[in-house]
This record gives sequence, C-alpha cells and structure tokens, in this order.
Amino acid sequence: MTPGERAAAAACRAVGARFRLHGRDPATGLDCVGVALLALRAGGHAGPSPEGYPLRTGDVARYAACWDGLAAADGAVPGDVIVMRTAAGQVHLAVRTAAGFVHADIALRRVVERPGAPPWPVIAAWRLRGDGLGG
Repeated sequence: MTPGERAAAAACRAVGARFRLHGRDPATGLDCVGVALLALRAGGHAGPSPEGYPLRTGDVARYAACWDGLAAADGAVPGDVIVMRTAAGQVHLAVRTAAGFVHADIALRRVVERPGAPPWPVIAAWRLRGDGLGG
C-alpha cells in the first residue's frame, strides 16, 4: 500500500465522525484540518499541525508552512490533500479518495465522503512523498 493509499483509507475510516472545530480525534470530532492531519499521519507524514485558526479563513500559507516536506500536486491521486475555495476568503481542506473526497461537512455536522470531483475550485494540493512525486 502506498503512503497515499494509507492516507485515503484513514480518511475513509473517519467518515461518520462528528464535526468539531480544531478537532483532531475521530472519537471526539474532526474539522477539515483534522481530517487532513489524520490522513497525512496515516501516510507517514510527521509535520506540525496548524493551530489557532478561525472557522473561516482564506490563509492557504498557514497550511503550506505546516506541511513542509510534502510535494505540490494536482490533487488527483488518492491521499492527496486538496485545498478548495468554497467562498470569497474561505478555504476548505479535503482528502482525495478513489471514489471522490472525504471532508468535514459543517452543514451536516460530520465527516463525509462525496463522490466525484469537488464542487469547488481546487486552489492547492499536496502529496505525500513516495506517491509519484519526490520519491
């Protein structure tokens, strides 16, 4: 299993966890950053965790700085962490899966997997090393 496949599988296992801002544990709740971190950790990435961010933020650089060592990507491979622009000044993270993407849906108050391509523009993506970029 590749690092990305392990990351995607971990994200899928989190489906059904409740939404909780700054949540990092599926047992108590996850936000979109928590879903991404859970997946990255399962894929072997040990970088720092973004902390202290507001519910609504457009600060992509905050995440890029924490995930140094990941490769820039197109967001098309299972396990890729994708950043989408969901509204003006608002970004949202998700993890690509073979069937679509996993994210913490604030409206549904839980982590879900949506089939197909994201409905929002993908503005950045990162891939774990060893998944076709950067060895």
